[in-house]
Amino acid sequence: MGTPRFAGPILEALLGRADPVVGVVCQPDRPRGRGLLTAPPAIKEIAIARGLPVLQPERLRDASFASALRALAPDLIVVAAYGKILPPAILAIPPRGCLNVHASLLPRHRGAAPIPRAILAGDTVTGVTVMVMNEEMDAGDILLRRETPIAADDTGGTLADRLAHLGAGAIGEALDGLARGTLRAIPQPAGEATFAPRIERDQCRLEWQRPAVELERQVRALAPEPSAFTQLAGRVLKVHRAAVERELPSEAPTGQIIRAGPDGILVTTGAGGLRLLEVQLEGRRRLSADRFLAGHRLPPGTCLGE
Repeated sequence: MGTPRFAGPILEALLGRADPVVGVVCQPDRPRGRGLLTAPPAIKEIAIARGLPVLQPERLRDASFASALRALAPDLIVVAAYGKILPPAILAIPPRGCLNVHASLLPRHRGAAPIPRAILAGDTVTGVTVMVMNEEMDAGDILLRRETPIAADDTGGTLADRLAHLGAGAIGEALDGLARGTLRAIPQPAGEATFAPRIERDQCRLEWQRPAVELERQVRALAPEPSAFTQLAGRVLKVHRAAVERELPSEAPTGQIIRAGPDGILVTTGAGGLRLLEVQLEGRRRLSADRFLAGHRLPPGTCLGE
């Protein structure tokens, strides 16, 4: 059970094992992209290419879905970024239970958005956890965890790709350990839990009164999507890449451009400056700062934001 690209390497790892994958469950096809054309989830494309049955329920509590899942007769369900909480009736179907490959070092960052939240929090290390699922969100007993450092230039996208491959190896280790009887589930220390809720649009807005180091992390955490953004003359300006400028040559109010040139668009913040290196104006293509400036004059004193 999985939906986005993150789940792909984990499914591929399971397909490479001796135990057959009897089916895939993912969320329904949704409108995507600028044209809002209906498109299948990434995991569905892999499943169809491998000739696997695919279930795409709108509601997990529908009796028809439970019946279809039972018909596949799974011994075990592996969940990776499926996107919905499994109800008790579904958790009870496989005799060997349900395992979740979660993209954080639980109990830190339980929830829907552990990857961007780790970058936003300034964490220097993250990883994946394979856990035994229960009725609570990401609160099941831990089978194993695998770590990876968060690099200074990691984005939500690069970190997700790395964690997906780490998760692919981890689920194989977990299944082998369970088969040998050498792996024992350990309860999570609940008092250490932190939460990583879904990123809402307002949380993508760059608030210029915040320190530049936090804004730079925000840009990386939300890249390549949903993207951090500000406003330029009332139009949305997405910021895809940025860098911190610790020393500013000006005492200008926050959110003002104090320099715009080949090295980027320098904006004042609550502490230091943020150099915008790659931007995208609403309805236009993504451009490096110097190419953007070739078509848009941004004199010192131009204000960004509302």
